[in-house]
Amino acid sequence: MSIVLGTTAAIVSAGGAIAAVSEYMYKLAIKRTNKEFLAQNSDLGEMGEWQRQAQANEEWRRAHPFEELSVNAYDGLKLHGYFFAAKEPTDKLAILVHGYSGQGLDMTTYAAIYYDTLGFNVFMPDNRGHGKSEGDYIGFGWHDRLDILKWVEHFVKRFDGQVEIVLHGVSMGGATVLMTSGEALPTQVKAIVADCAYTSVHEELTYQLKQMFKLPSFPLLYTTSLACRLHAGYSFKEATALEQVKRARTPILFIHGEEDTFVPTHMVHPLHEHCSSEKELWLVPGAAHGASVLVDYNGYRDRTCGFVTRYVTQ
Repeated sequence: MSIVLGTTAAIVSAGGAIAAVSEYMYKLAIKRTNKEFLAQNSDLGEMGEWQRQAQANEEWRRAHPFEELSVNAYDGLKLHGYFFAAKEPTDKLAILVHGYSGQGLDMTTYAAIYYDTLGFNVFMPDNRGHGKSEGDYIGFGWHDRLDILKWVEHFVKRFDGQVEIVLHGVSMGGATVLMTSGEALPTQVKAIVADCAYTSVHEELTYQLKQMFKLPSFPLLYTTSLACRLHAGYSFKEATALEQVKRARTPILFIHGEEDTFVPTHMVHPLHEHCSSEKELWLVPGAAHGASVLVDYNGYRDRTCGFVTRYVTQ
């Protein structure tokens, strides 16, 4: 009897420890908190490059007036974003989706391509749980895909249906636009650009658990997914860009840096292979995570513009 009680106590104790660690991992990765651990992650490339780019972005924003917009998400959260009207009136619009722990205005480098080169209107939303948008968790693209649909609906109404929309996302934003691609998109959405997207939240967090903590995915990733289901309403395995692109009908340009060790480069190949719509793949030599636009700005601009203008009327 004492052996049984001792074994039961050990199991309960182990279960409690796993639950506690799962809650910690949820708060670390998914709950809306300051993600200080990213600052020390060498897989994100040289921070000096991004700091210089941030200064250039700030200068660009100061020179261009914008309008702050909001909509209510499917679950009642108030979402926020920044609309830059084109210099000349146009029915073309780029919706630019930022990455993990960022905010809409981080996409200014990409905004300049659409605004300055193509003459588009540009909209940069804050994802739920980021920037000025409400929400106490990060959706990793899964709930964000429904938020992007809300923004698309908003702009279709704003332009009385006469609008042509491009969705362009980077990192988590890239996964977001790919997850959006599998939904019933209105005909006004003409093209999608996904830069350094992951296949699924489960696969990306499996990779990061090993990369950052040297831990296997079982059992911790599964119990943390249960915590995510409890607190945020989704599980890691259901949040999959790979399954969504199988249903895509909108043309997609896939971009990925060949030196990406944060969202490993190999993830782009099954995404591209299983995409059911018209598609193109560009691997950028020497580019770490999210740095393709920095490593080869002219090439990035030309590839993006060349792809987009095949599907948006001139």
